[in-house]
Amino acid sequence: MKAKDILLAVAIIILTIFVTFYGLNTLFPKQQFNDFCGEFKTAQIIETPEMCEEIGGKWTFQDIRCITEPCPQGYCDRDFSCREDFEKINELRSRFVFFVALPLGIVIITLGAFFFGLEVVGVGLIGGGVGTLVYGSGAFWPFTQNWVRFLISLAGLVILIWLIYYFNKKFEKKGKRK
Repeated sequence: MKAKDILLAVAIIILTIFVTFYGLNTLFPKQQFNDFCGEFKTAQIIETPEMCEEIGGKWTFQDIRCITEPCPQGYCDRDFSCREDFEKINELRSRFVFFVALPLGIVIITLGAFFFGLEVVGVGLIGGGVGTLVYGSGAFWPFTQNWVRFLISLAGLVILIWLIYYFNKKFEKKGKRK
């Protein structure tokens, strides 16, 4: 490939990743933390577990020596409940992104590898498909355990290798007939 073709392939890679990234973010918009928890700017001092629970917080007990009264024996995590809600929504969104981006990335790689006669376009799409796989997997990775990551990675590798063998054999047969 010439330098011009390499730069064009890189441009296709970047734009393919942008299209999938912004497309997925349009379909599954990211939630903002402040939409769930807002900002806790208040002069109210939370000194008891009961006061903390009333505002949806979680009280953490500590044995503290105080020189003033009253002496709270712990502290209040004010945004505990709303943060849990935010994290649940974020995990659900990440799961959707994963289950859309993974097959989409494989389709883009397949298109680039087997259906474009122009090498620079094929290489660009393959790179963009790989970027889509990385984005989709990365979105869900923090919410999975290592054994799930291993199985997902193994399945993706097996499927990709199978697709490569399948399409290469299919195209070899077509080439031999001519």
